[in-house]
Amino acid sequence: MTAYPGRTVAPPRRRAVGHRTAAGVLHALGLPMLLLVLWGLVATRTTSRFFPDPVTIADAFVDTWIGPAFVEDVLPSLARLGLGVAASIVLGVAAGTVIGLTPWLRELLEPLLEFLRAIPPPVLIPVMMILLGITDTMKVVVIVSGAVWPILLNTIEGVRGIDSVLTQTARSFQVTWWERLWFLVLPAASPRIMAGVRQGLSVALILMVISEMFASSAGLGYRIAYFQRNYLIAEMWSGIMLLGGVGVLLAVVFGLVERRVLRWYHGIREVNRA
Repeated sequence: MTAYPGRTVAPPRRRAVGHRTAAGVLHALGLPMLLLVLWGLVATRTTSRFFPDPVTIADAFVDTWIGPAFVEDVLPSLARLGLGVAASIVLGVAAGTVIGLTPWLRELLEPLLEFLRAIPPPVLIPVMMILLGITDTMKVVVIVSGAVWPILLNTIEGVRGIDSVLTQTARSFQVTWWERLWFLVLPAASPRIMAGVRQGLSVALILMVISEMFASSAGLGYRIAYFQRNYLIAEMWSGIMLLGGVGVLLAVVFGLVERRVLRWYHGIREVNRA
């Protein structure tokens, strides 16, 4: 802080950081607030009961989700989503690393992987219901069946793209296989892995909802479909808003984790940009 007679002025750098923070918050909230205002104006001029105003949806949100429904529907859905994402990351990174490091295995599995990736995960839900029953395990498996592919394929490409000079140098210094894997392979492939995780999160959220719309009696997807079938329009919109909020929360949490995991990568980019 710089002191002047009668006042205290923040340094220019601190003021600049504050201005950037305020501008970032304004940019993040400006468009959503504008859309809410436009939504409210349009809703007041229409007589369609399928397009309620934001205030009605907000009231329905409080009445519907603040209470037992949060424990009975939201928390189990989030738990299944978390399990599905965690399993997808473990399977995708482990299998992708092995396949990426083994050229003959990669060539052998490439046609099969392309075939399996082309199958839309929702069409597997009836098969999963027959094999696993209408259980939480079935819903988690459905999430994994779609979310694992972006992680797996990005991990394979990330491992394949490691500079051969680095690999040869590590071998010449007789670095062990586990040390190469932990200190060379995974860090070098981590930007692609994190890109795959980001894509997998979006797919997992979609499949969480779809899996709960089939022969289910609880969960966010079931509840939204129930509201739609019974023409509870405001409640249906409130469920959609809740799903959007979950998506935003996932994006924020992932952004924090990504900045920590790829701190070295973003530092190199900043240096190169300067």
